Amino acid sequence: MAADHRSLPRRRGEELNAAILQAALEELAEVGYARLTMEGVAERARTGKASLYRRWPSRMELVVEAVYHSLPDPTSPPDTGSLRGDLLAMLRGNAEVLAGPAGEALRGLLSDVLSDRGRTKELRDLSRGGGRRGMQEICRRAAGRGEVDPRALTPRRLDVAQAMLRQEFLFHGTPIPDETIVAIVDEVLLPLLASRP
Repeated sequence: MAADHRSLPRRRGEELNAAILQAALEELAEVGYARLTMEGVAERARTGKASLYRRWPSRMELVVEAVYHSLPDPTSPPDTGSLRGDLLAMLRGNAEVLAGPAGEALRGLLSDVLSDRGRTKELRDLSRGGGRRGMQEICRRAAGRGEVDPRALTPRRLDVAQAMLRQEFLFHGTPIPDETIVAIVDEVLLPLLASRP
């Protein structure tokens, strides 16, 4: 029998936030997005539902925050010393994330909101653009090494890697085969980033 959260030492601020976000990820892994409840997350985090609702008014907001909390810092993508190496490392890392609770959350969120324009906009508004920021940093370094022409780095081109990985994830599931990641880099990204817009 779990202890009543009110009898436990009181956690606040970042300590409580981290416990809730970790509990949300664990619930996602165990029960999936469709069966995830605020009550279940609160119980796992050993806190009250009010603590969750004060921070995240909806399940969608909590799950999005938990996913972002689990992702690597987009401003510090892998630095292997080459554009190809950096792209492979980034996409392999992202594929690994998609194979875990974050992928379950993404699949659930999309199925939950795509039929409702308002909720789709709300999810889009919660997006932080981390994938594009990671690509910008990788390409900035590559441009400094002379591997790409900075004029080739348009916003659409910077979005291609993440879009292709999401496509593979949504239509073929996980794990995403490494040969698919290599093909995305070698057949699409490197030629695209090497050509002028």
